[in-house]
Amino acid sequence: MIKLISASATDVGLRRTNNEDACLAIPEERLFALSDGMGGAAAGEIASGYFIDTVREVFSGQNRSSEEKVCALVQEAFRLSNQRIISHAAEHPQDEGMGCTGELLTFCSNRYIIGHVGDSRIYLFREGKLRQITKDHSLVQLQVDQGIISAEEAKQHPMKNIILRALGSVPSLSLDIIKGSVLHHDIFLLCSDGLSDMVVDAVIQNTLATTHSLEYKVQNLIESANSVGGRDNITVVLCEVEAT
Repeated sequence: MIKLISASATDVGLRRTNNEDACLAIPEERLFALSDGMGGAAAGEIASGYFIDTVREVFSGQNRSSEEKVCALVQEAFRLSNQRIISHAAEHPQDEGMGCTGELLTFCSNRYIIGHVGDSRIYLFREGKLRQITKDHSLVQLQVDQGIISAEEAKQHPMKNIILRALGSVPSLSLDIIKGSVLHHDIFLLCSDGLSDMVVDAVIQNTLATTHSLEYKVQNLIESANSVGGRDNITVVLCEVEAT
């Protein structure tokens, strides 16, 4: 059984007046989640709240003895939260168009299991190197994959915030499930695009490589995003594997 430690925080940033991000970090339950909401007025906050609350509800008290069972719980958390967001929008026309990204990280034995929809991200910092595990469900990422634009061009593209998959967008949601083995001292980073759009990977990697506490690293990453403009809400969740 692995032991996990974690830290998390969310910040409104310097340009927004409300925070549409939400996150969850329960290391003793081996459960971590993050969501970035979208929609008019408070609709984005409502959507991201649905995802986080549903993840907590679906996993509460459930048997996670096998990878197959855990994957089924991940799929159910996304299915049910997607349904709840769509139902809310149908009952509240003023919230039409609401939705959110979804990142879910959990563990079974010494394996990690990720559910991913949208353009929030999960990275793995292992043995001094940072690697993005999830792939953005965005228009510019699709254009990168098709060779239309370069990865560098994508970073400054005027349509980089157009996402192709989101919770609340369609009744039948397609999500990525990603699995792998963990090592001692692995650090998983879940973040909204308020971090990844503002802070380059090298800076994130250098921050995670320090010997500071996870709490310090979380605050340092948020401060890094705000120091270069803080154009969006910034949410950071760090989860470190302390032993396997």
